[in-house]
Amino acid sequence: MLELKQPGRTLAMSESEEVVGRASQFAPFSIGMLKAATVHPELVLLTADLGKYTDTAEFRERYPQRFFNVGMAEQALVMAAAGLSKVGKLSYCTTYGTFATRRAYDFLAIACAHSNESVKMFAGNPGLLSGYGGTHQANEDLALMRSIPGMTVLDPCDATEMAQIAEMAADLPGTVYCRLLRGNVPVVFDAATHRVEIGKGKVFGSGSDIGFVSTGSMTERVIDARKQLERQGVATSLFHTASLKPFDSAGLVAFASQVKRLVICENHVAIGGLATMAIDALQEAGLQRKVLKIAIPDQFTECGSHAYLLDRYGLSTGRIVERVAAWLEAA
Repeated sequence: MLELKQPGRTLAMSESEEVVGRASQFAPFSIGMLKAATVHPELVLLTADLGKYTDTAEFRERYPQRFFNVGMAEQALVMAAAGLSKVGKLSYCTTYGTFATRRAYDFLAIACAHSNESVKMFAGNPGLLSGYGGTHQANEDLALMRSIPGMTVLDPCDATEMAQIAEMAADLPGTVYCRLLRGNVPVVFDAATHRVEIGKGKVFGSGSDIGFVSTGSMTERVIDARKQLERQGVATSLFHTASLKPFDSAGLVAFASQVKRLVICENHVAIGGLATMAIDALQEAGLQRKVLKIAIPDQFTECGSHAYLLDRYGLSTGRIVERVAAWLEAA
């Protein structure tokens, strides 16, 4: 059993976790959005008094007439974005995931998705990336957003995917919900060779003992866990997707057919998230596999450092390795 890390220091909202063992990129959302803004003069950016904490400063400085801070009013944020879309603008929005999906759910569903408005919501503090407990940890946001008809739902892994999605969102139809990775973000994938594809997953490796399925920031931890498991003689492979709606059900089923067991990892509750989607796809295809779900438990989670929270709830690299090894031993 691994020793649990101490709670540690909860970071100030303007801070980001130190990236250890990988390169990082600062504000990849801003980088991608600015690329989109240069070719889309109709692109406007709105925030609900969280511009400082969602990497909007560069856009505000370059395009002050295209930047709007509506104050701490998320419902007004979404309605203003929908209204601007009605008159031909391309509305990018930033706030925290809990505020967007809990306080403004009806507005995203009806004012935006129902009307097929071009509103792109980038929502920070996804899951345990926030140290501020249940009020600020968007642990169920993906389940809420993917339940809305016509909504595109995305969960980027790293700086490469964050920048690419921020740029491509301008050309995606309708309303988009994307988890926002801010500050210093790890670089897991090489931007020269890796491209996010909407509705498509990507397979890494060919080991058949364990097939990992992951999305978002959990893919970084899975990649590291695979290395440790391979050294223990466990042959693994990985199906990663940043696109949760549309979801690559066919790709997931094809992947699952080549492995003995599946481990599904997500920075989200298992209810309504990636595990639900994957198991639904398997059931509809008539394919049976033993599944281990590694997800945030069905509870309000604590405050603490990112490292502490990952260990506390079983989502760190070490805890993934430990849980998979125990699962295999019990078989």
